[in-house]
Parts: sequence; structure tokens; C-alpha cells
Amino acid sequence: MKILRLSDAGAYPIWRRPITFLILGAIGMPIAFNTWSALLNNFVIEVANFDGSDIGWLHTVREIPGFLAIGVIAILMFMREQVLGVVSLFVLGIATALTSYFPSMAGILTLTMLSSIGFHYYETVNQSLQLQWIKKEKAPQTLGWLMAVGSGATLIAYVLIVLTWERYDLSYRFVYWMGGGATALIAVYMYFFIPQFEAEHPQRKELVLRKRYWLYYLLQFMAGARRQIFVVFAGFMMVERFGFEVHEITQLYLINLIFTIVAAPLMGRVVAVFGERRALLFEYFGLVCVFLAYGGVYYFGWGVLVAAGLYILDHIFFALALALKTYFQKIADPGDIAPTAAVAFTINHIAAVFLPAGLGYLWLVSPQAVFILAASMAATSFLLALLIPRHPSRGNETIFSQKVAAPAE
Repeated sequence: MKILRLSDAGAYPIWRRPITFLILGAIGMPIAFNTWSALLNNFVIEVANFDGSDIGWLHTVREIPGFLAIGVIAILMFMREQVLGVVSLFVLGIATALTSYFPSMAGILTLTMLSSIGFHYYETVNQSLQLQWIKKEKAPQTLGWLMAVGSGATLIAYVLIVLTWERYDLSYRFVYWMGGGATALIAVYMYFFIPQFEAEHPQRKELVLRKRYWLYYLLQFMAGARRQIFVVFAGFMMVERFGFEVHEITQLYLINLIFTIVAAPLMGRVVAVFGERRALLFEYFGLVCVFLAYGGVYYFGWGVLVAAGLYILDHIFFALALALKTYFQKIADPGDIAPTAAVAFTINHIAAVFLPAGLGYLWLVSPQAVFILAASMAATSFLLALLIPRHPSRGNETIFSQKVAAPAE
């Protein structure tokens, strides 16, 4: 297949340009992943009789491919990033479609592993292509719009689940097939109808670890550890403690998406105007408050409305996480983006390999302690974000870098 220069993209119709590739990926990935997520807690509790420990182990298995995302670097030696992204998206779709065929612990873990390989390898490549293909001055706003597009696609899927799940007595098998199949079809379109484009700066095909990226690495590690607690236990709490049914938990996700569609472009604008440092400080402070309040739901017996409101707030703050991407885009050597995206995904998932299973046991004893731990992680991220300079760039990666010359490495 002919490889085109990114500068030639304007000669092609909009439906064959790089931005269309990013938009379709922003639509396809969340359709499969969020369909899987919307049904997951009810599916494993009702069909496989999971408890808190079992769900912890499931998410530990789900995060192993994220920990091994560094393997993307080896694959890129013989496969282009754009092709790897499409193949990974297709694997995610097919694995999601087959989820309900194996309603046992071993079967669910196996399909979870396959879908996770597709998800994490796609996300690694997607983040790399975003930062290579989108100009720095437009990155915050464009990333915000891509996030809103993905939320819009998921919104449609959730509306369909809410409106049809009870009315037509849908099965888990049917819904998983619809969500996963749609993603697989989108991947097929991306492969056959969008040309392959070469970014302006060739990407290194070897492992890249640079001392001057140390703050970015630490922020990625803390983000991964903190995210696990929310992903694994916030939704599980709504089902286990408050007895949410499939359509009810999906309605909560639906409200989340509406807020995200509105908030994500605004958050992109906030990052562009106020900078990465202030945006991340605001996000982390808000998350400290949210996680402490989650603990209060259990300790003080606050009701379901408080818990649902916190769940929505958590997602709004998450929209500011795009500031971490643009921070790295500003400090990175242009050729480092692809290998560092793989390294960052691995760092992001170090805690993910052991935290869900370990905290699953803690959850059985003290659910509020799990959320207090998450609040302490958010507080640590806040302290680290204080080290980001107001105007990050190469040679000015942290507040300490201002005192020394730009590093050669």
C-alpha cells in the first residue's frame, strides 16, 4: 500500500483524511469498550456469581496487556502504527462480541484478555498518532473534541440499551454482538478506505527512556494507579450496594456522557488558555474531594443520589486528563512520541497489575479504605503537578529545568 505524506492529506476528500481516521477510532473504540463495561458488573454478578475479589482479579487480568504495551515498540519494527491501530481495534470488537459465549471465570478472563490486548494496543497507537498528526497549537481543543465525539458515540449505544433492554428483553449475547460487531466494521472501513499517512518526523523503533521525562513518567504511574480504583470499584459499588440493574447503571453512564460531550471541548479550551499546570492541579484537587466523598458514602451512609453525583463529577474531572498528553507533546522530541507512548502505557499500568486484585480483598473488609487510598493518590499527583512549569517545552520540562541548559539527550 502506498504511504502518503501527512502534508498531502488535503488533496483527499474528508472521509479519507487522517482526522477522519482519528474520529472513526474515537467512535469505534468506546462503542465496544463501553458496551462491555455497561453490562459487565451485572453480567459477572448475575451469570458468573462474581464477588469483590473475583471482579478484582478480572480487572487485574484486563490490565496485563496495558502493562505489556511496551511490546508495541517491537511490533512497530515490522508493522506501521496506523495498521497496528486498525488491527487492534478489530481484535477489540471481535473479542467483545464473543464475551457472553463463555460465562465462567476462565472464559470471562480469557475473552477479557483478548479484548484488552486490542484496547490497550489501539490506545497506545492512537495516542501516538494524535500527538504526531495534530499541531501543538490546536492539540488541546482537538483532543477535547475527539473526546466529545467518542462520548457521543457511546451515548447512542447507551440510549439504545436503556430504551430496549427491558422493553425487548434483550440478552447479553445480543448486545455484546451489536457493540463489538459495530467496532469491528469500523476497523474494516479504516483499513480499506483511509490511506496510510507518514508523519513529518519518523518515529524511533527502539525503547526510549529519557531522564528529562521523569515527571511525565511519575504522573502517568499515579494516573494509572488512581484510575484503577475508579474503574474497578465505583461502578461495582453502584450494583453491589445500591442494587442497580443493567438499564439503571446504563442510565448513569448516559448522564455521564451528556456531561462529557459538553465538558470535553470546554476542558480542551481551559487547557489551551490556562495551561497544563493549572488544569492538572484543578483536576487532582477535585479528585481528592471526590474520592473522600466516595468513602463517606460507605462510612456515613450517604444515599444513591450522592454516589451518582460523585460518579458524574469524577468523569468531568477526567476530561482534564488531556492536559497530560499536551504536556508531553510540548516537552518531547518529535521522534520520541511513538516509543514513549508505549513506555508511558506500561508505566501507567504497573499498579494496574496488582492493585485490583489486592484491593478486591481490602474491599471485602473496608470499601471506604479503598477510596481513601485513591484520595491519597490524587493528593500525590497534585504535589507532582506543582513541578510542571507554566510554559513547558524541550529543556523546560519541570520547574527545576529552568536553572539548567536544555539536555542533549
